[in-house]
Amino acid sequence: QVQLVESGGGLVQPGGSLRLSCTASRITSIVKAMGWYRQAPGKQRELVALITSSDMTNYADSVKGRFTISRDKARSTVYLQMNSLKPEDTAVYYCNLDAIGWGVPPEKYNYWGRGTQVTVSA
Repeated sequence: QVQLVESGGGLVQPGGSLRLSCTASRITSIVKAMGWYRQAPGKQRELVALITSSDMTNYADSVKGRFTISRDKARSTVYLQMNSLKPEDTAVYYCNLDAIGWGVPPEKYNYWGRGTQVTVSA
C-alpha cells in the first residue's frame, strides 16, 4: 500500500509563510499526478494545487500568486510553498496521489495522506 507522509503544517501569523512536504513510499504503480487539497471547518474539501507527471500545474483561484507547487520526482516528494498566508487559508491540508497500474487496461488508484493542520491566526 502506498503511504503518504506529510510535514510542515503548523501555526503562522497572517502574511507569513509555510512549506508543506509530502513523500510517497511503496509506489508500485505509475504516478500520474500529485496534489494538495484542503478542508476548512464546515466546508467541502477543495483542490489547492496539482502537478502532473509532465509538470503541468493547476491552482485554485484563491491561491494563485501566493502558493507554488513543485515535485521532486526522484524522491517521490511534492511540496507546497505557501506565502502571504491569510486567515481563510486555515484548513486541514491533505496530500493526494493519483496513479495507474500495470494492467491492460490499467487499474486506477488514488491515495490520501492523513492531513496536516495549517492555522493562520494572529
